[in-house]
Amino acid sequence: MLVLGIESSCDETGLALYDTEAGLLSHALHSQIAMHREYGGVVPELASRDHIRRALPLAEEVLAQAGKPLSAVDAIAYTQGPGLAGALLVGASVANALAFALDRPVVGVHHLEGHLLSPLLAPDAPDFPFVALLVSGGHTQLMEVRAFGQYAMLGETLDDAAGEAFDKTAKLLGLGYPGGPAVSRLADFGTPGRYDLPRPMKHSGNLDFSFSGLKTAVLTQVRNLGGNVCEQEKADLARGFVDAIVDVLVAKSMAALKQTGMKTLVVAGGVGANAQLRAGLNEAARRRGYRVHYPDLAFCTDNGAMIAFAGAMRLKHWPDEADSEYAYTVRPRWDLADIVRSV
Repeated sequence: MLVLGIESSCDETGLALYDTEAGLLSHALHSQIAMHREYGGVVPELASRDHIRRALPLAEEVLAQAGKPLSAVDAIAYTQGPGLAGALLVGASVANALAFALDRPVVGVHHLEGHLLSPLLAPDAPDFPFVALLVSGGHTQLMEVRAFGQYAMLGETLDDAAGEAFDKTAKLLGLGYPGGPAVSRLADFGTPGRYDLPRPMKHSGNLDFSFSGLKTAVLTQVRNLGGNVCEQEKADLARGFVDAIVDVLVAKSMAALKQTGMKTLVVAGGVGANAQLRAGLNEAARRRGYRVHYPDLAFCTDNGAMIAFAGAMRLKHWPDEADSEYAYTVRPRWDLADIVRSV
């Protein structure tokens, strides 16, 4: 089965072709970072309009890369939610229009399921079961993954997601957009221990997170410095922030593995590309005899490959989810638990 995947939940337009026998054939991505940079964040209306411009040219690109005609596509998967309503509607309408024209089935995919399964695209893909750390600008969650479609929440953030905390800290330090990579790069030049920032909920006894207090601690330090923060102070603050957030994510992930009795951790989402986080997780896992798997860097952020793959798996396991009526809806807010199916 050849599945065309379409991702348009926020500010990246991603298209990909996944073959259930040959694997990932091609993928293409357009990021809107440059367009949104002058606004300091994603502008939903601009994001939606850009998805309209990019979707079909990217579809042509992935078909050309794979050497396949559009008629060879057996099904189309698209991100149904969660995400920005207007952006989701673009992907949903393109997917359903193509499916209608081709007389092919279409399937809506949960964005977080796509991220959750993205490490399975790697050559050294982990086996079920595993614990998944989903860590991005919009989500920070620990999930127990028993099998495909079998997901249980272990813990999640009670306020800011980790990536959101990175972006807000970047703004406090006067760094550019997007903030996460900028904070991480600056932290490499910081002095370890110069700022010992709080580790919220590290010892809470559960697997939930909270990062708003850490952001507030950075704000307090900036104010104490009188707002005129030199470059070294910024680097030291960035280092303190990164060390704190990594410490919490590592501690909770190791606790989740111990609690479930599992030996494998899968990390997905944009923050999963963070070098400091990967180093911390790898070292902690090595000491305890655990294994950690990550998606390729290209698949840490939003992408079409993860949607094509998740859609293919849904159609393989539950063909009844295929829609041939093309009366689509999108779900800007959508609990991952809503898609759990019995195996």
